[in-house]
Amino acid sequence: MNTRVYGWVILWVALSLALPGCAGKKVSRIDPNQTVDLSGNWNDTDSRLVAEEMIKDCLSHPWLPDHLRAHAANPTVIAGSIRNKSMEHIPVGTFLKDIERAMVNSGSVQVVASAEERGEVREEREDQRVNASPETLKQMGREAGADYMLLGEINQINDTEGGEAVKYYQTDLTLVNIETNVKVWLGQKKIKKMVSQSSYGP
Repeated sequence: MNTRVYGWVILWVALSLALPGCAGKKVSRIDPNQTVDLSGNWNDTDSRLVAEEMIKDCLSHPWLPDHLRAHAANPTVIAGSIRNKSMEHIPVGTFLKDIERAMVNSGSVQVVASAEERGEVREEREDQRVNASPETLKQMGREAGADYMLLGEINQINDTEGGEAVKYYQTDLTLVNIETNVKVWLGQKKIKKMVSQSSYGP
C-alpha cells in the first residue's frame, strides 16, 4: 500500500470514529429556572432554594426588629465564607451570590462588598484621586461598615445499598454581630434525595 492510499485509509478511519459521536449529540435550550436533576448531586436549584428559604427564615427572627429598634436603620450585612465540607464540588461562590441576592431583594437589609470586591473598589477610588475630575471624585474613608457577618458550611452524608443511594445535604448558616461576636441567628436547611441506579454514578 503506497503512502497516499495509506493516508486516505487513516483519514477514513478517523472520520468514521468521530462522526457518530458528533451526529449523536443534541443540545437544546431550557428555562434557567427549570429544575433538572440528572446526577442527584447538589445543583443550581438546590443553591437557589436553600438561599431563598434560609434568608426568608433569617429575616423573620427577632434580631431584625431588635436592630431596627436600637438603630432606627436597616442592618448592614457582609457575606463571609461558606465552607464546603461535602463530598462534591459545590460552587460556593454561586451560593453566596444567591444569598446576597435574596438579602438585597428582601429590602430589609443592606449588603456590603466582600473583602475581594472591596479591594477592586478601593483601587478604583485610588485611581480616581489621580484621574477623576474634582466634582466626580469619590472620597476615601466613607465605606459602610457591616453590622453582621453571615458564615456557614455545607455537609453531606451518602447512604448506598443495592444500586440505590440517598444523598443528604445539610446547610448551616450563622449570623454574627461583628461588634460583640454574638450569634443572633442560626439557620439550617436539609435536602434529601433518593437516586436510582439508572441515574446514580460512581
